[in-house]
Amino acid sequence: MKPSLLDFTKEELAQALSPSFRAKQVFKWIYQGYVDDIEAMSNLPKAMREHLGQTYDLTPLHVVREEISQDGSAKVLFQLRDGHTIESVLLPMKEEVVDEEGRRVSHPKFTICISSQVGCKIGCTFCFTAKGGFVRNLSAGEIVGQVLAIKKRHNIAPERRVNIVYMGMGEPLDNLPEVVKAVKIFADIDGLSISPKRQTISTSGLSHQIKKLGEMNLGILLAISLHAVDDALRQELMPINKAYNIASIIEAVKAFPIDERKRVMFEYLVIRGRNDDLGSAKKLVTLLHGIKAKVNLIYFNPHEGSAYQRPELKAMEAFRDYLNAHGIVCTIRQSKGLDISAACGQLKERSTHDRT
Repeated sequence: MKPSLLDFTKEELAQALSPSFRAKQVFKWIYQGYVDDIEAMSNLPKAMREHLGQTYDLTPLHVVREEISQDGSAKVLFQLRDGHTIESVLLPMKEEVVDEEGRRVSHPKFTICISSQVGCKIGCTFCFTAKGGFVRNLSAGEIVGQVLAIKKRHNIAPERRVNIVYMGMGEPLDNLPEVVKAVKIFADIDGLSISPKRQTISTSGLSHQIKKLGEMNLGILLAISLHAVDDALRQELMPINKAYNIASIIEAVKAFPIDERKRVMFEYLVIRGRNDDLGSAKKLVTLLHGIKAKVNLIYFNPHEGSAYQRPELKAMEAFRDYLNAHGIVCTIRQSKGLDISAACGQLKERSTHDRT
C-alpha cells in the first residue's frame, strides 16, 4: 500500500522531494486547493507529478455513508484503505449572519469531531465504540483526512477556520505520536492553518500521556473525560480508572501548560440516578479546587443496549447552577444529532448490521 501524502508534515515532505521547495506547493494544492488528483497540481513538472502518482496515494479514506440531522449536524462514516471504518461529526456552532441588503456580516462557524483510532482500548461502559473493541491506531494522514474531506464535502472554504476536537472514536493519547503529528499538519500556515488553540484533545485520563503532551507545550487545549467524582463510580463507568485514578489525573492536569486566557475542560457525562445529584456537584467543586477549569455537562446519549438513562433537565440545571455559584464555569452541552446515529460508533455499528 502506498504511503499517503497526508501522512507527511511539510518538513518531512521537503526531505522526500527534490527540490525541497516543491513541498510547499504540494501542501497548498492539497489543503488550500482541495485537489483530488495529483495531475491537477499544474505548477509541478510533469515528471514530478508522475513520480508522486506512482509513489504516493492522495486519499487515505472515502465517505461511505452520511446522516444529516435536522439541526444541521452531520455524522460521516469513512472507509479506510484497509476496509476498516471510522466516524467523524460536523457540528454547526454559529449560523451565517446576513444584513438587510444581503451582505454577509459573519461566516458560519463549525466544530469537527474526529477519530484517532479504529475502535478503542478503554472500554467505557457508556460508549458505543467500546462494543467493537480495538483494531488499530490511525495514521496522521487518516486523522487529517477526516477534516479535509468534511470541509470539501460541506463546501467550507479552505481559508475558513474550524475548531477540531479529538473526541471521536478512540483515545487520542493512546495514539500520541500520530495525533501530535496531525496537530502540526493542521497548524501549518501553508495547509489548513488551524492553530493548536483551535484544537482540543479529549482524553479519558491517561495521566502519564497528559504529562508527555504537556511537556511538548504545543499550545493545544485539553479536555478530560471525568464523568464521576469518586473512583468507585468512575471505575464502573471507565475501567481505565484502575490504572489512572482521579487523583493522578488531577495531578497531571495541574502541571499542564494552559494559555492564561483558556481553561481546562472537564467533560462530565450526566447519567440519571448515578452522578446527577447535588452531592456529586459539591464533590466536584472540591476536586477542581485550584484548577482553572470549565465543566461541560453532557446529557447521556441513549443508544441500543445501554443500561443508562438520560438525565432530566431540572437535574442538569441544578447541577450547573451549583457549580457556577461556587466559582466554576459550567455549561450544559446542547445535544445535537439526536435524530441520527449520534453516539460515537453507532453509525459504524448500524452500517455493519445493514450489510449482514
